[in-house]
Amino acid sequence: MLVTLGLLTSFLSFLYVMAPSIRKFFAGGVCRTNVQLPGKVVVITGANTGIGKETARELARRGARVYIACRDVLKGESAASEIRADTKNSQVLVRKLDLSDTKSIRAFAEGFLTEEKQLHILINNAGVMMYPYSKTADGFETHIGVNHLGHFLLTHLLVQRLKESAPARVVNLSSVAHHLGKICFHDLHGEKRYNRTFAYCHSKLANVLFTRELAKRLKGTGVTTYAVHPGIVNSELIRHSFLLCLLWRCFSLFVKTAREGAQTSLHCAMAEGLEPLSGKYFSDCKRTWVSPRARDIKTAERLWSVSCELLGIQWE
Repeated sequence: MLVTLGLLTSFLSFLYVMAPSIRKFFAGGVCRTNVQLPGKVVVITGANTGIGKETARELARRGARVYIACRDVLKGESAASEIRADTKNSQVLVRKLDLSDTKSIRAFAEGFLTEEKQLHILINNAGVMMYPYSKTADGFETHIGVNHLGHFLLTHLLVQRLKESAPARVVNLSSVAHHLGKICFHDLHGEKRYNRTFAYCHSKLANVLFTRELAKRLKGTGVTTYAVHPGIVNSELIRHSFLLCLLWRCFSLFVKTAREGAQTSLHCAMAEGLEPLSGKYFSDCKRTWVSPRARDIKTAERLWSVSCELLGIQWE
């Protein structure tokens, strides 16, 4: 018993001494570009909290006109007010966007296109994770509906403005969880079998496949696109899982802050010379490997076609 207590005390003492080094290691990559963004227009979904909020803060600090597109407008206004005060940039705006409702997505896009003649950076940041089984307003399973189809439609509606503003970029937040994902075309909405953990993984795989196919279709337009794994981040995304909330709290030394989690999104939005890597997947501010399923060209093409069919759009 005394030996066990002694070992535990020694381990805790080691963690205390090494905590700064451990935190630095697990903080991951840092966006090191000095690019400034005066005159640039940015849209970030779900930027009222977490990674999106920190991404918006940094882009605003660099002079961009930033649109926080989110479902909870009150939270959005609170975040925008904080960012405006912090960055001294008054051009941080909030607009209503509910990615679980295609009517809301179309209304947001219509309003934005009326308001702005340019769009240089679109960051598809919002998402849900481990959500109990439910469907969106349009009858899509929530993970695939919000994380993939919602952003697919939003990008479709804004892509012409991106082309007109080129060079421009689209950043899609995915996750290392895509390695566990599979696109089950016969049960895309989980009506036959549903597991909320795997539903999240499937949607994150869809994000990577969408990025790959989007890059192919945008080749030569001056618009490039990148998929991002932000890391294991302490954010509201895990709120639907008591276990993850507990684990994140217990192992906080090894979990990124929202600011640290935003670094790869910022890198892909601003870093010079990334154009040849359009369609690739990034983690810790560098290109990294994707799963074999994420490299399947036929699956990417089919997912594109099925997404267009579900949303009732034509996007060649």
